[in-house]
Amino acid sequence: MTDALLAPIIPQTEARMKKAIEALRHELTAIRTGRAAPALVEGLQVEAYGSPTPLIQLAQINAPEPRLIQIQPYDRNLLRPIEKAILASDLALTPSNDGQVIRLPIPALTEERRKDLVKLLHKKVEEGRVEIRTLRRHAHDEMRKKEKDSGISADELRRLEHQLQQLTDRYILECDEIGKAKEKEIVSV
Repeated sequence: MTDALLAPIIPQTEARMKKAIEALRHELTAIRTGRAAPALVEGLQVEAYGSPTPLIQLAQINAPEPRLIQIQPYDRNLLRPIEKAILASDLALTPSNDGQVIRLPIPALTEERRKDLVKLLHKKVEEGRVEIRTLRRHAHDEMRKKEKDSGISADELRRLEHQLQQLTDRYILECDEIGKAKEKEIVSV
């Protein structure tokens, strides 16, 4: 009986931690490296047809060269709004268009810009770690509550707390590894 009450807590927490890791990965794709990546602009909100819409839904985006992103809108009337969204973003990129395609040349990063991006990266990775720890705390609180409500043994609770801590450590390590890989991408010239 006691096991049945606490058994789902660990898998549920692990599923939430996996989602937090995926969210971190997704956030980090928007951090610019010296290389062209369509993910850089896919999430940009473009004012189209009266409402903000993600760029990925309005255009085909690819990187034909290592330092160039090419955006081909499905509707040519969206060229101006897309350019406007790019200029308004914090990407610091200048679009050019030929009436059919928008080209975004990706300039090489300066040393100062690389340092700024690494700081931003560290901030986002720390936010990921905090999210993992918050999930651990919620699971721990849930365990404590069920312990009081149903008289679960202290040994059983300690065993589950140990599992929860191992899970937390594993996902925090994964956050760090993702951050190190992205930092390596940013600082490589």
